[in-house]
Amino acid sequence: MRVKTAAKVKATKKVKATKKANPKILDRSAEILKRLKVIYGAPICELTHENAFQLLSATILSAQCTDVRVNMVTPALFAEFPTAQKMAVADVARVEELVRSTGFYATKAKNLVGMACNVMERFDGEVPSAIEDLVTLPGVGRKTANVLRSVVFDLPGLPVDTHVGRLSRRLGLTKEEDPVKVEYELNAMFDPKDWGGFSLRLILHGRRVCDAKKPKCDVCELADICPSSEMPYGKLKKTKKAK
Repeated sequence: MRVKTAAKVKATKKVKATKKANPKILDRSAEILKRLKVIYGAPICELTHENAFQLLSATILSAQCTDVRVNMVTPALFAEFPTAQKMAVADVARVEELVRSTGFYATKAKNLVGMACNVMERFDGEVPSAIEDLVTLPGVGRKTANVLRSVVFDLPGLPVDTHVGRLSRRLGLTKEEDPVKVEYELNAMFDPKDWGGFSLRLILHGRRVCDAKKPKCDVCELADICPSSEMPYGKLKKTKKAK
C-alpha cells in the first residue's frame, strides 16, 4: 500500500520536535543498533497477518498475551471475519468465543468490533496510517499504532512494548518508565527509517536473550556495552541480588 507524502512530512516534523540525546548515549545506541542488525538481520513481525486490518486486530489481541497464542487464535477469527466490513457487523459474543484464550476476551472482542465499525464509518473501510487517527480507534494506543505504521505502512514508528522498555533501560538508553516518553527518547537516537527495525530486533533480543528475570548475559553480544550486564563489565549484579 502506498502512503501519502503528507504523512511522511508530518512524521519528519515530529522527529525534529524530539529532544536531542546525550552524545555518549548516542554512540552506545548506534553500536547497539549495528550489532542487532548483524545478529537478527531483517526482522519480521511475528504476528501472522495478510493486511493492515488483520495486523491491527492481532495487535489488539496481543495485549497481555503472547504472539504465539494470538497466532493460534487468529486463523479461525479471520476465517470468519476477514475484513473490517465483516467484523463491524459481528456478534460480539461470537468474537468473544473466538478470542477467549487470549485473556481479557470481553474487552478485546468489544474493541475489535468497535475498531472495525470506526474503520468503516470514519475511514471508508481502510485502516488509517496517521498515528493521530489510529489512536482514536478502540483498543489502539501508540504502541499498536506504531506497529501498524512501521510494519504495513512503511512509515516511521517505534513501538515500545514491555521488552523494548525493559531493554532500553537495561542498556542505559533511557531512565523513563512511561512508554511514550521512552518512545520519544529513542526516536531522537535513530534515523526514522530504523525505528521499526530497532524495535523488532530489541523485542527478539528480549525474548531470546535478555529475559526479564534471568537475562543470559554470558551469551549476550551486547554485554560489554551494557551497564546492567552481569558480566565483569556490568555494574548492577550485586545491587539486583541484594534487593
